[in-house]
Amino acid sequence: MNSTPMNYKIVFTKRAMRDISKLEPEIKEKLGDALRRYGKDPLNYARKMLDTSLGNYRFRIGDYRVIFDIEGDEIIVLRVGHRKGIYRR
Repeated sequence: MNSTPMNYKIVFTKRAMRDISKLEPEIKEKLGDALRRYGKDPLNYARKMLDTSLGNYRFRIGDYRVIFDIEGDEIIVLRVGHRKGIYRR
């Protein structure tokens, strides 16, 4: 059995792209670096969401949260935002 972690493809929804477009360039770079790293083994870094109406999992990247689902070999990024406002609708 091969135990090397697979690389997941990271897919952004239109909503996530809109969220990201509003962020500072340094934050975007930090998020991108973390997502590339987490894409190798996402469930090792993720937390299961208690309220799954936004998504099933989240990454914590500093003060920012990335809410996502996993479908097959894809990480579907649903929302990206500061921890203070990301869970509000």
